[in-house]
Formats: sequence, C-alpha cells, structure tokens
Amino acid sequence: MVTNTTTIEEQLSSLTGAIEGLMKHAQEQDAQIARLINKPDNIDVSHVMGKQVEAHDEVEALARQHYTEKDKYAKELQISSDGLIPLDQLKEFIEGTIRSKIDGSSKLSLTYSKPYTPRMDSLKMSMGYQPPKFQQFDDKGNPKQHVAHFIETCNNAGTYGDHLVKQFVRSLKGNAFDWYTDLEACSIDGWEQLEQEFLNRFYSTR
Repeated sequence: MVTNTTTIEEQLSSLTGAIEGLMKHAQEQDAQIARLINKPDNIDVSHVMGKQVEAHDEVEALARQHYTEKDKYAKELQISSDGLIPLDQLKEFIEGTIRSKIDGSSKLSLTYSKPYTPRMDSLKMSMGYQPPKFQQFDDKGNPKQHVAHFIETCNNAGTYGDHLVKQFVRSLKGNAFDWYTDLEACSIDGWEQLEQEFLNRFYSTR
C-alpha cells in the first residue's frame, strides 16, 4: 500500500512538473504574441497561434492520460480555464488589432489636422470681416519680407495678434503650403510661435 501511494505521488509529481513546463511554454507563446501585436508588418499569426494550440493541446492530453483509477488525484491537477482567453477569440483580437493599426496608419497619413490649438481655433473674426488679398509665399521669395507684408496687410484689415494665425495659410503656396499642412496637429498656440516656426524653416535656408 505504501508502495502504491509512493508510486502515485511520484507520478503526480512528474505530471505536475510536465504540466508546469508546458504551461510555461504556453505563457512564453502568449508573451511572443503580445510583442508581435506591436509589429504588425512582420507578424505571422497562424505560425504563432499554431504553436500555442500545440502547447495547450499537450497539456490537456497529458492530463487526460491520468484519468484512470487514480481519477481523484488527476482531477486535483485539472487546469482551470478561468482567466484564459479562448484561442479563437485571441486570434480574432490579434488580427483585429493589426487591422486597426494598419487602418489607423493609413487614415493618419491621409487626414488633415489643424496645426493650431483649440484656443486659436476659438478666436473669432470681427463681424463683417473680409479677408484681404495676400501676397503668397512659395519658398522662392524673402520669408522675413513676406511676414512683414502679411502683418501689415492683416493690420490694415483690422486683424491683430493671434488672430493672424488662421489667416496665415492664405498667404502660402507650393512648398510653403506643404510645410504648413505638415505641421503637427495642435502644435501652434500663438502668432509669435507660428512666425518663428516659419522663419526657422525658410529663413535658415537662405
């Protein structure tokens, strides 16, 4: 009787070690999947998921082998499914995340965002304001002279200070217009900042 008990305990100990090893392998695969989610260009979902399926299948098969006359012992080692994500749902999540990242990147590159902050956007022009005709800068003229002419034109039309921010794009074309549209969204919070950014970009190339 003692021999049988010892044999059962040894088998259960061996089974426990084997299951722990396989579960560690499955966890490593889960970690690899998490890393691959952040690298959608190189991911091979079917390959990684195949390895994880094999690991989980081995765990279940190993547990089933010991559901014999020692069933009461084997049941104690049954792996709980609580907290584990079903493989099909995990695969759908990974594929959905990849599609979302790809779609998001495409939309980001195609969608225009205003370069000025909501505070700038909330500034309203006076009633009856008519935008004047601005001279346009295309990277071929003198940027400092362009800024001086732009400010003077705006002041003559009754526009001052930060109200110049949203008007400035009307005075740009060509490469200068491209520069403006490529500014980081919500990065400009005042006329002086926009003026400095413009001069840093174009006056430094003179």
